[in-house]
Order: sequence, then C-alpha cells, then structure tokens
Amino acid sequence: MDIATLLGLVVGLSLVVGAIILGGAIDIFVNIPGMMIVIGGTLAAIMVAFPFEEVIQAFVAAFKMFQQRKTKARDVVNIMVKVAEISRREGLLALENVQTENMVLKKSCQLIADNADSQLIHATLAIEINGLRRRHQVGQDVFKRLAALAPAFGMMGTLIGLVQMLSRLNDPKAIGPAMAVALLTTFYGSAMSTLIFIPIAAKLRARTLQEQLNLEIIFEGAKSILENNNPRLVYEKLSSFLSPSERGD
Repeated sequence: MDIATLLGLVVGLSLVVGAIILGGAIDIFVNIPGMMIVIGGTLAAIMVAFPFEEVIQAFVAAFKMFQQRKTKARDVVNIMVKVAEISRREGLLALENVQTENMVLKKSCQLIADNADSQLIHATLAIEINGLRRRHQVGQDVFKRLAALAPAFGMMGTLIGLVQMLSRLNDPKAIGPAMAVALLTTFYGSAMSTLIFIPIAAKLRARTLQEQLNLEIIFEGAKSILENNNPRLVYEKLSSFLSPSERGD
C-alpha cells in the first residue's frame, strides 16, 4: 500500500476536522441539503461530462493508487541488469522463460529472445507508452473536472441559501438554516476540491510520469541487451535515468 498517499489524505482531513472540533460543535458543520447540492450535483455533472465507463475507470485508478506502491526507476534498472545477466549466462532464448507480472517487461523479453530489431522494440514500446498516457489522462481529466465542479456547486448552494434566506426575512427562525446552507455548501465544495480531487489528479499525473519513465528504461535496457548484453555496460547506460543519490545506493 502507498502509505504516503493515504497518510497525507488522512492527516489533511484530520487537521480540518480537528480545527472544527476545537472551534465548537462539529454538528453545526453537518448540513444534509448542502451535501446533496454539492456531492450530488458534482457527481451528476461529471456523469454528463464524461462517459460512465471513464468515470468508473478514473475512480478505479484512484483506488489502485492507494493500494499499490509506485515502482521506482532504480528497481526497473536492477531488473534489466538481471535480464542482461541471464541473457549473457544462458543466451537470449532463455529470456522466454522470465517470469514477471509486468506485461511490458514480459513482452520485451520475448522480443529480445526473438532477436527482434531495435526499431521493432521501439515501435512496440512506443505504442505501450501512448496507450498508458491515454488511459491515465482520462483519470486525470476526470478529477481535474471534479476539482472545478465541486466549488461551482458550492457557490450554487450559496446562492440557493441566500435566496431562501431573503425570501424568509419575516421568519427569523428560518434565516439560520438558510444561511447555514449558503455558507456550508461553499465550504463543502472548497474542501472536496482542495483536499481530495486536486491531490488525486496530481498523484495520478505523477504516477503516469513514473510509469512512462519505467517503460523508457525497459526499452533502453532491451536495446542495450541486443546490442551488447554485458550487464555492466547495461547498468552504466541505464543509470543515466537515475539521480546521483540512487546511483550510489
């Protein structure tokens, strides 16, 4: 599990809730009509803006973000060096038997075992990278749009609350609830956007860039193994993708 992502979200929500509790009763920040406007309106609008399957895909990607730790570039470099060691010790055909859950790495090993041209490997992995960008871009776009919609519906709730309040000025008891809707919907929309949607969109983008880098390392590693399967030379080439601190580990 990606503890950092989960911890950041929990800490952020805890600080906001803690500040509310320290400032008074928490129940005054609970307003069902306001939640209906912001949460319901935001979800309804996102269903209009995107196909249903893309919305589900985005939420699944966000859920997986909490479940899976990102694969570091250093780990991918080490894996490609091990692949080079196998090819040098047992021959290229031995790479057909490499067991891995990474389908791109598995495909690359198969292409190396078939002694495929480097241009074919480049074209194959370019398709994988473009497909990854396209799939991940959907999730980013959904959460970016959610981040824009939530405050907008918060403002809509504020307007509704103000209209209700102004229409009941002759009833002092009705002014308070109407004013609560007016203020709390803005709070709900801002909190959802700032604490949840924007960070998730940013995290998805970071994951996309990391996975793209990993695919590029796999391509360069496969190319290097075909050209010269010396594990040391493969590492020297792939270490260029790493920061100085990672190279020294």
